[in-house]
Amino acid sequence: MSTIKTLTVALFASAATLLMAGAASAEKIVISNWDGYMPKDLPEKFKAETGIDVEVAVHATNEEIMGKVVASNGQGYDVLFVSSPFAEALNKLGIAAKLDHSKIPNLANLYPEAAQLQHDPGNTFSVPYAWGTTGLCYRSDLVKAEPTSWNDLLKPTDDLKGKMTMLATDRWLMVPAFLAGGMSVNTVDSAKLAEVKDVLIEAKKNLLAYDDTTFYQKLVSGEAVLVEAWDGWCNYGIAENDKIKYVVPKEGSDLWVDTMVVVESSPNKEAAHKFIDYVLNADTGKWVVENIMYKTPNKAGMDAVDPAMLTQYPNMAIAPADLLKFEQLRDLGDGMKDFSKTVTEIVSSK
Repeated sequence: MSTIKTLTVALFASAATLLMAGAASAEKIVISNWDGYMPKDLPEKFKAETGIDVEVAVHATNEEIMGKVVASNGQGYDVLFVSSPFAEALNKLGIAAKLDHSKIPNLANLYPEAAQLQHDPGNTFSVPYAWGTTGLCYRSDLVKAEPTSWNDLLKPTDDLKGKMTMLATDRWLMVPAFLAGGMSVNTVDSAKLAEVKDVLIEAKKNLLAYDDTTFYQKLVSGEAVLVEAWDGWCNYGIAENDKIKYVVPKEGSDLWVDTMVVVESSPNKEAAHKFIDYVLNADTGKWVVENIMYKTPNKAGMDAVDPAMLTQYPNMAIAPADLLKFEQLRDLGDGMKDFSKTVTEIVSSK
């Protein structure tokens, strides 16, 4: 009996060892992010600190990753980087997990305003990573008068015609006309959509292009002199030519926010929370500002940035309290159908 007992104990011990080894090898998370949107060595450093492997999948657009995760109910992913309207949609679909703040102590690095965002007060299902404004980016040496209004883009003077671009993504393509008309950036009312459609079809006639990616290069070359731009992308142009300037028009801006979300179906939520906590350290926040050239809600990161950078790129110095005065783009739910139809009619117009 003693021999059998010894053998049994040994077998159980061996099985336990194998299970522990399996658990260790399974300590891996899969995240999806935009290319170049975090330090390349972050996964390696995170593993060195925690022992957790990180597989990085890249998505080009919010719509691309949404298509994948909605189709699979989030299977195969642990953490997603998405803009706030999409985080809100994931929450409504039950794909975004409720966050355990006790496992993300570095939330303390964020500005208080980061917990006051319209799409998710209290950061219950999303953690902000970067935020900013949409405005007008222009060549101060090539425009006759510096722009102050969205109407400078929508109803331009003759010297600007054919030398302007607008953002191509549905939600931001509509922003100038909404704001110029005193409307919400989340408008879905059919009469108001028809109104801004007419404005934007007329504005299209004066555009060089719809452009989400090369507009700042067009400014640098002088092919364009006035463009609708996200503030960070305008900063890429400013870095190459100090005659390029950025302004939030007098009618205002949207407040865009890029966030991190833990997937509800993830079997690795503990590790996912550790990853988000690691991303919220001061070094990563500083990297965001210095490399993506966006503002970050990470106060510890912003405080670590050389003040000279905020002088060179004044839009980086916009105070969090001032950012919160702008309306966030929200998930439009069923209203997105008519919204997208309106955009299609604008873009396909002659």
